[in-house]
Amino acid sequence: MGAPTIPFIHALRFGDLPDDVVAQARQCMLDLLGVALAGRQTALSRIACDHAVEFFAPGRLRARLLFDGRVASPPGAGLAGAMTIDSCDGHDGHAQTKGHVGVTVLPALLALAEQCPGMSGREWLTCLVLGYEIGTRAGIALHASACDYHTSGAWNALAAAALAARLLPLDARQTREALGIAEYHGPRSQMMRCIDHPTMVKDGSGWGCMAGLSAGFLAQRGFTGAPAITLEQPETQHDWRDLGERWRILEQYFKPQPVCRWAHPAIDAALNLKRRHGFASGQIRAVSVRTFHHAVRLAHAQPATTEEAQYSLLFSVAVALRHGVVDFDAIRGEALTDPEVLRLSQLIRTQEHAEFTSRFPNERIADVSVELLDGRRFDSGPTQAAGDPDRPLGAVAIRQKFRRFAEGVCEAGLAEELENCIDELGTNDAPVAPLLDLVTDRIRVAQTTQ
Repeated sequence: MGAPTIPFIHALRFGDLPDDVVAQARQCMLDLLGVALAGRQTALSRIACDHAVEFFAPGRLRARLLFDGRVASPPGAGLAGAMTIDSCDGHDGHAQTKGHVGVTVLPALLALAEQCPGMSGREWLTCLVLGYEIGTRAGIALHASACDYHTSGAWNALAAAALAARLLPLDARQTREALGIAEYHGPRSQMMRCIDHPTMVKDGSGWGCMAGLSAGFLAQRGFTGAPAITLEQPETQHDWRDLGERWRILEQYFKPQPVCRWAHPAIDAALNLKRRHGFASGQIRAVSVRTFHHAVRLAHAQPATTEEAQYSLLFSVAVALRHGVVDFDAIRGEALTDPEVLRLSQLIRTQEHAEFTSRFPNERIADVSVELLDGRRFDSGPTQAAGDPDRPLGAVAIRQKFRRFAEGVCEAGLAEELENCIDELGTNDAPVAPLLDLVTDRIRVAQTTQ
């Protein structure tokens, strides 16, 4: 294979990681754990975790489920963990992949670390970075080489397989087979079908995590796979040549709001107008949003479930205009029937802007206009969402988001302990086991049926 992928998987060491990459890995992990805590309140997470325990029973190998306390096989634990994170659409992502890798990397690594007693915090961080580097490049390469727009599980499965190859460990030949199996069996599901008809299938990352982990265990036993075209075809070699030089983990965006990233430019534009001009939601007569094509498809004005709300630009912008913030509690349960939010949601009009569409996915832009009952009109101008690498949230904002998501889901002491453990990761060669115990312990949460 021409690309340096396999040597990178097995040879990367903590000392190879620049300081900013290590810091970013810690931030990614804290952010993902906050999203997972919020996600544990959902029916999606409950169903996925129960499914893993019942139908992915542990054999010789066992892994604890994320924030659940029960055990399953490693692929089952990975499935449940990725679905739990995916159930709250607040996790990090990458513009060019049009999707997410951390949602699979963290649960896959957690399931595999259970099989590696004595793993250090430094090795954990190294593996976390490895997953982001392999997964992000696989996503970019697959989008460039496939005719359909597929979910994240189609390519983040390769990240899980790469982690399995490193930690089981597999030899070079088995690693190649594992990557090929993962790509072949990864869920090549159509993303826009879930956008138009939002359900619990979400972004396919649970299946991607399960497929990638299974690929590693299959390859270990001699199972063979078709070559991974994202890695091996000549047209994608340029995506892999800079491994260890260009760190794709630094290019991830962080979401302030737990809804589809495509809605964020419009949400930020609406929030900016509300802060700047101080109007109340009851004063609003009309709202118009001009944005890129994919965001216009987020068109569920009256969502019946939290999945529909997370994929609704109309509803999330209405929440922003009503409350001045979009928290997870505002897009689930009884909040879905808020009369004022529904009034605003149904009066918002969206329109595709050709220039904004041409700049997607590298840039996601929206322009929002608000007209009040007294005739005043306010225009946001073209707005890019906060949280992109060139408009970062910053470490303080990410920590505040974690605390906000964890509040009411777990005890304050647990949240603080998680923060402290992550802050200490990599500062010495201490084992990661205490942190793993924290994130696999059972937490008691009030779950919604929606």
